[in-house]
Amino acid sequence: MAKTILGVDIGHDQLKLALVKGNRVLKTASAAMPENLLRQGRIVSRESLSELIRITMKQHGIRANRAAFVLPNETVFVKNVDMPLMSIEQLEYNLPFEFNDYITGELRDYVFDYAVVSEPGETAESEDGSTPTMELMAVGTLRAVLEDAQTTLRKAGLKLVLSAPAISAYISLLRAQRESLSQVAEEYGILDLGFSSIRMYMFRRDRHVATRVLEIGLSSLDNVLADAYGVDVHLAHTYLMSNFENCQEREECMNAYSNIAVELMRALNFYRFSNPDSALSDLWLCGGGAVIRPLADTISEMLGIDMHPAEELVPGGGRVNECNSFTQAIGIAMG
Repeated sequence: MAKTILGVDIGHDQLKLALVKGNRVLKTASAAMPENLLRQGRIVSRESLSELIRITMKQHGIRANRAAFVLPNETVFVKNVDMPLMSIEQLEYNLPFEFNDYITGELRDYVFDYAVVSEPGETAESEDGSTPTMELMAVGTLRAVLEDAQTTLRKAGLKLVLSAPAISAYISLLRAQRESLSQVAEEYGILDLGFSSIRMYMFRRDRHVATRVLEIGLSSLDNVLADAYGVDVHLAHTYLMSNFENCQEREECMNAYSNIAVELMRALNFYRFSNPDSALSDLWLCGGGAVIRPLADTISEMLGIDMHPAEELVPGGGRVNECNSFTQAIGIAMG
């Protein structure tokens, strides 16, 4: 029998919680993150964040003792690697060296893990007799990041049972979708419209192919509105998300949407150039920016691609309020 687990996703401006049992979403809850509680993906105050989690759970009647945690993008390295078939012991020894070009400091300061994309039995020995390989999705993060998450959740009355990057959360959703539908897409693009960056994740079925990152996000729109209204960026963000005075369709915002769409078009063109067999024709929108309809429409028009709401990726997603904001928390809990 499936056990209840709480998915925890800490973002720059929002804490997202999703209580999940199996593939069924029981409850979701969110809370505004205090300023500077998260810095470059690192938890600044364990006590403050644990208190925020406790209060949010209490306010929304969430009861749980097990948690799954989404590793912030800034703190994790994800790499697809092909390695010769080897024992688990050999793999655990060799895997850290795959990240030599990514990490700084000592290897002992990092934790590494992997997921097998192609099982050894699926890989046949080549005709020239060379050693067969296995395909892995390898992950590395600072040991201190895991310790921060574990301590924070423990102080909130939760036991950390799983921690993984956002990519793993999306893979869980894609696998659940493939199990529940008779016809599904062969290639997925998931567009996460976040506060400080926009990430475009590419998948073939439930296999991660590539991630493109734009160092531009909703914060750029906040700056546009702050200048237009003569207010600080925090109030401008409230204006943006509530569509105050129809501000999402102001000329300044429409120009900013176009700039974002141009950068996404470049990223998509590069992906298609690197993957000439790509037939990507759809994007699924996630993140806080997914509710900004003019932004989504501008991206869809300029990229010539169909947009879909995140709720299509979540079992019963149509019943989850503001589902686009909770996809990572839901997916990590389903993993």
